[in-house]
Amino acid sequence: MLKPMSKLRTIIVEDEQLAVALLTKYLQTDERIEVVGTFDNGYSGLKAIQDLKPDLVLLDIELPKLTGLELLELLDNPPLIIFTTAYNQYAIEAFEKNAIDYLLKPYSKERLRGAIDKAAEKLQTKTSIQPDIHELMSNIQSNEGKQPDRIAVKDKNDIHLIALDDVLFIEAQDDYIDIHTKDRSFLKNGRLKFFEDNLDSSKFVRVHRSFIVNTAFIRKLENYNKNSYQLILTNGSKINISRSGLQLLRKVLYI
Repeated sequence: MLKPMSKLRTIIVEDEQLAVALLTKYLQTDERIEVVGTFDNGYSGLKAIQDLKPDLVLLDIELPKLTGLELLELLDNPPLIIFTTAYNQYAIEAFEKNAIDYLLKPYSKERLRGAIDKAAEKLQTKTSIQPDIHELMSNIQSNEGKQPDRIAVKDKNDIHLIALDDVLFIEAQDDYIDIHTKDRSFLKNGRLKFFEDNLDSSKFVRVHRSFIVNTAFIRKLENYNKNSYQLILTNGSKINISRSGLQLLRKVLYI
């Protein structure tokens, strides 16, 4: 028999005031929940999660400043997440695979209570599920027909939102990726495959197992050995190209 558990320290990250009011009203009657903070944008939500270390977060996806998915990407050890979302049914499979639960707006008090039941059970049995953020983002973007236009990176206490138009190339570094702009580079936990699958393939081309290049910054294609090519970028960077990468690049650039 499971022991009684302490209250779930809970944070709400939601920018719609009506949704916040409804959540607060519903949660006030749930004896298992202690709301320790309510935040209306991704930046403040991220800082609160890092500082307060809640058991549970009710997280909207579409948030000002930093989206809910970008927020999760920047957390080293995410708490249990219940997504609140207005995404259509075609994106729901992504949430079902990658979250404790999701609440499709508008939702009922009973639906919220069911989601909290799942979270409470996971915490009590210590079988919590952490979302695969990259898979979730890929699925949502695919279902919604959207492509990212920026990359969120945490650098110590700073958060950088890097416009994709400013990215020269992305380089694989073991379990990390190195995002190169004309001014500097940013190291981020992630997989090159995610960007290969989700960026605009007419602009960003995987020319090597370790490199994706923004074609807007290619200065020339150079044959430096009998069957070996490299790219020279506008900032002088030299990028090796594999045979398959060369074929793909020629197809994209019509050369």
